[in-house]
Amino acid sequence: MPLKHKQPTQIFRISVLRRLIAGSAAVIGLIFLLENLPAQKPRSHLEPTLGIYLPQLEMQGGDPYVRALMRTISASEANHPQPYSILYGGQHISDLSRHPEQCITIVSGPNKGNCSTAAGRYQMLNTTWREKAERYHPQPSQFIFWQSYSFKPEFQDAVVYAWLSDAQVWGTDISELLQQGKLDQVLRLLSGTWTSLGYGIEDNTMTRRLPKVYQQVLREELQAAG
Repeated sequence: MPLKHKQPTQIFRISVLRRLIAGSAAVIGLIFLLENLPAQKPRSHLEPTLGIYLPQLEMQGGDPYVRALMRTISASEANHPQPYSILYGGQHISDLSRHPEQCITIVSGPNKGNCSTAAGRYQMLNTTWREKAERYHPQPSQFIFWQSYSFKPEFQDAVVYAWLSDAQVWGTDISELLQQGKLDQVLRLLSGTWTSLGYGIEDNTMTRRLPKVYQQVLREELQAAG
């Protein structure tokens, strides 16, 4: 007995049906995947009322007052959605295995004509980074004759956090001053290190906005800390 052959129209309908079923399964799978992804907070956002980028820290945990201060410092020193890789002058680097130590010519201000090695979220000079990393870096790489200090984002945060939290260095407890609402006193204290904070020689367009910036990020940090 000869086998029955499906008509072309019937074959076409079966093919379309199979594709619809496969497509539906793929869509269902994609929806399931998206719904089960872990929630992540945005790493960077532009605060429209301030016109300043306020990226989160890569470091986890810590005093919310000191964390808010760190984000305030970076708003003035490295106002960019990717601040950890920025050099003085605005260029970016891809290798953060160590401080880049690139000396960029200063084109304006009181130090015009000199060069600066400032880099990263907190615009740390190579000499300052080396000094503070030797004291505060949590994971130095040990070699036979020297040490290397990773400049990756979480380590930039960790070093600066430990530095700001060291009451012996500053002669006062910075977190306690911040909790007392004495931001102006703290900024004055730090202005010798970060001159854009005010009271120094290199104010910029962000300097006058820093109190509002601090209040904004402090609310965020206190909320995140619960």
